[in-house]
Amino acid sequence: MQLYNLGLLVGSLVASVGATSTFSPARPPAVPLAVKSPYLSTWLDVGSDGGDGGYLAGEWPKFWENQVTGWCGLVRVDGIAYTWMGLPGSTTVNQTALEYTSTKSIFTMNVADAVEMNITFMSPITPDDFTRQSLVFSYLNVEVSSLDGKAHEVQVYADISAEWVSGDRSTIAQWEYGTTGDIAYHKVYRQTQLAFSEVNQQGEWGNWYWATDVASGTTHQSGEDTVVRAQFSSNGTLTNGVDTNYRAIQDEWPVFAFASNLGSVSSTPVSTLFSIGLTQDEAVQYEGASAYAPLQSLWKAYFDTELEALSYFHKDFSEASTLCSTFDNQVAADSTALGGTDYLALTSLSARQMLGATQLCGTEDAMYLFMKEISSDGNLNTVDVMFPAYPFLLYTNPEFLKLIMAPLYENQEAGKYPNDWAMHDMGSNYPNATGHNAGNDEKMPLEECGNMVIMTLAYAQKAKDTDYLSKHYDLLSQWTEYLVAEALYPANQISTDDFAGSLANQTNLALKGMIAIEAMAVIANETGHTADAANYSSIAHDYITKWQTLGINHDASPPHATLSYGNASSHGLLYNLYADAQLGLGLVPQSVYQKQSNFYPTVFNTYGVPLDTRHTYTKSDWQSFVAAIASTSTRSQIFDHLFAWINSTPTNKALTDLYDTLTGDYTSANFFARPVVGGHFAPLLVTA
Repeated sequence: MQLYNLGLLVGSLVASVGATSTFSPARPPAVPLAVKSPYLSTWLDVGSDGGDGGYLAGEWPKFWENQVTGWCGLVRVDGIAYTWMGLPGSTTVNQTALEYTSTKSIFTMNVADAVEMNITFMSPITPDDFTRQSLVFSYLNVEVSSLDGKAHEVQVYADISAEWVSGDRSTIAQWEYGTTGDIAYHKVYRQTQLAFSEVNQQGEWGNWYWATDVASGTTHQSGEDTVVRAQFSSNGTLTNGVDTNYRAIQDEWPVFAFASNLGSVSSTPVSTLFSIGLTQDEAVQYEGASAYAPLQSLWKAYFDTELEALSYFHKDFSEASTLCSTFDNQVAADSTALGGTDYLALTSLSARQMLGATQLCGTEDAMYLFMKEISSDGNLNTVDVMFPAYPFLLYTNPEFLKLIMAPLYENQEAGKYPNDWAMHDMGSNYPNATGHNAGNDEKMPLEECGNMVIMTLAYAQKAKDTDYLSKHYDLLSQWTEYLVAEALYPANQISTDDFAGSLANQTNLALKGMIAIEAMAVIANETGHTADAANYSSIAHDYITKWQTLGINHDASPPHATLSYGNASSHGLLYNLYADAQLGLGLVPQSVYQKQSNFYPTVFNTYGVPLDTRHTYTKSDWQSFVAAIASTSTRSQIFDHLFAWINSTPTNKALTDLYDTLTGDYTSANFFARPVVGGHFAPLLVTA
């Protein structure tokens, strides 16, 4: 299947586990299947069998936290049943290829050398269309054609289990079957809803929809997993029966199935389409400028009912496919032009994961983007998680960056945060954006002040929105005054890499503060505060001159920045240098860029450059930041190492950003599925 209209050959890796499949552009640690929000986030675990996985048949899809979200696919060809998704026990099809793009994962299956199946999982990314982006839904399209020139009788089956509705497998699920227009659906939900609550990271409220077209030859059934699947395997059809014995998820594992009789299938492809999604009327609790209150999901601003939203989404498949292909091709063209297919393997794997950690809320007049800090702290709109993600937000639509900063500005400008520095996050536990009225959030003051100033200017420049700078000038000035007092000699504190521990006089952290002060000088100029601009710029230039003496080991061969002042034997990724280039500030001399670019190739391990001299682990987002501002040769080497890591890592969950450069494996922090992978888009915003 041609996915990129680029006239290029996408690199692939071949692996075998009783079947042989190609993987293009790489063999990822996990394949995104339905990934659209923190709760609609199901993946195919690739590495669980020792790093040689990636086969849709023979393993259950899993939620990002790693518990099974039962999703099963069967096909009957000339009366014989095979499994194409999941692990129900029947003979599996032979997978021949897996290809992923920014919005799609496409599996090609050979069924008994008789028919071919092309199975496409598509989670739409429509950055300029918030109506579509607001819908927490994903597509599954199954296309079948003859392989051997003969006609074959084919029926296709797919089900979901009640495991999707709760992280507590002992809780009672309830369900119903219905139709709306020419769409058939199963609606499944937790019998006792727990609004704004999670169990094992799964949301405990809202309704799940599993839908397909009403068509001749389409049947449905709900009931015990083994019974429903056996019914199809034996007969190629379902009973149209609805099990009314609502029960615990783990009690005879209720599933909700559709079967489609495709009839006699020739070489002309025949397809059947499924949609899966979550509807929550209210998605986040939020304390902004006014009192603490629930916020509606943004899709409610466009649709009056859940069924309207479902119907729109399901019928939109053709147009959504076109929009997704346009986005896929843009990412592919930009990525390959900069870093070839090695870099494309990284960016295209990151897009769904990045937006899959977010939820659009509010109304058309008061819109917000909320982000979950998946798998680390579970915080909401964590500033130092937003910062590595901001290149993706700018690349796709700068409005995203404005919407994700909006809650933080509203809360702090209403006087609800007592500290002089920028707040660390908007709430300790997603989806509760409660703020920190007592000022007891994780203390990361220099980091977060620098991040907010830098991201604010980044948005305003890209969106050409000077009014935004004026609106927030007072708070930006307050944060910058903190940076003026603290940036030159940072106190013993943590940075965004808090897992590495606290440290005084961090060279890279000091640099962020200085760059932010110069960014504030630009903000001041843009808003007519010329005296402030001159003052801040003078301070920033004075600091950067002193920093070059304090933070660079000029006697090393080659010279390079240290991890902390005076520690000549240390080094680290100087990723905060990126903002100077991305914002076009010109604060840091080009000689510093060149020194770092010359240095990184001297400290490569098997899978990349270590984060710093304290450990052998690294972060893929920060490596992408430094690649963005490195020489062509050094950038290419960084991409090569990242590609080698993706292809061979033993990690087996949604892409981790933190891994060991020697083994390619997880660290003790065990991060995965985090939105910081938006940082992989950093090179697309800078011309080195």
